[in-house]
Amino acid sequence: MSRLLLLITLLLPSLCLASPPILVPLWQTDTLFEQPESVVYDAKRDLLYVSNVNGDPSEVDGNGYISQLALNGDLIKQHFIDGLNAPKGLTIVGDTLYVADINELVAIDLKSQKIIQRYSAPKAKFLNDVAADNNGNIYVSGFLTSSIYRLNKGKFDLWLQDEQLASPNGLLIENDQLIVGNWGNMTDGFATAIAGHLKSITLSNKKIKSLGDGSPAGNLDGVESDGNGDYFVTDWMSGRLLHITASGMATTLLVLGQGSADHTVLLPQGLVIIPMMMSGYVAAYKIKETP
Repeated sequence: MSRLLLLITLLLPSLCLASPPILVPLWQTDTLFEQPESVVYDAKRDLLYVSNVNGDPSEVDGNGYISQLALNGDLIKQHFIDGLNAPKGLTIVGDTLYVADINELVAIDLKSQKIIQRYSAPKAKFLNDVAADNNGNIYVSGFLTSSIYRLNKGKFDLWLQDEQLASPNGLLIENDQLIVGNWGNMTDGFATAIAGHLKSITLSNKKIKSLGDGSPAGNLDGVESDGNGDYFVTDWMSGRLLHITASGMATTLLVLGQGSADHTVLLPQGLVIIPMMMSGYVAAYKIKETP
């Protein structure tokens, strides 16, 4: 009997592992957008913002802009905010929309619909994603320099630079951890010999560790919580939406085509909304509960 109890104890964790979520298509916009890189939900106004690179993602050309999109996929306003270069990651704090834009963090007042501040990072080459902690600090990934910048009390400075970050892309604040989706060290253009995986950085001491054993998962872009301790993560190069557990195990949920970029997840509504950068559309999927 004791041996049987021991066997059950050993097997129980694996039997209790939750199945990956199932996603079903809900809506897809027309190809309205010009290299849509990121989408974020504005809960106060119940709508979405979409960043449009509209050109070379590293070029200071003034072509970039932000669009407004209804939660049902209807376009509200194509050019909600102009005057950007190659806008990428987005986050909202209060009535301020923060945008990563090559070597600047741009602050947009959503009430006046105007750019109110540009925080410069002269040594940055490709600022990518943006995340905010509970204290109002804004973290921005420096994709080409394996770095993280932070806006703290009006000062925008290099916060961490470490080769372990291996081209950090998507960011997510989770308690005292900054979850980072890294692309992997690039060898030729954006190609990688070894693809990236999820890492975490402890905010208090900047300690970096891999989730799980660091096995390659993909050229990671957006990172969002699934509400159960695991993550919805996009793989830009292979065009997949992944489900990655806290132990680093990756499962492919959707195959979409190259350019699946910085998505958003609306847990109360059960939605995953993905901008398809190379195809010019945004698509929404409903999270279906698994048995």
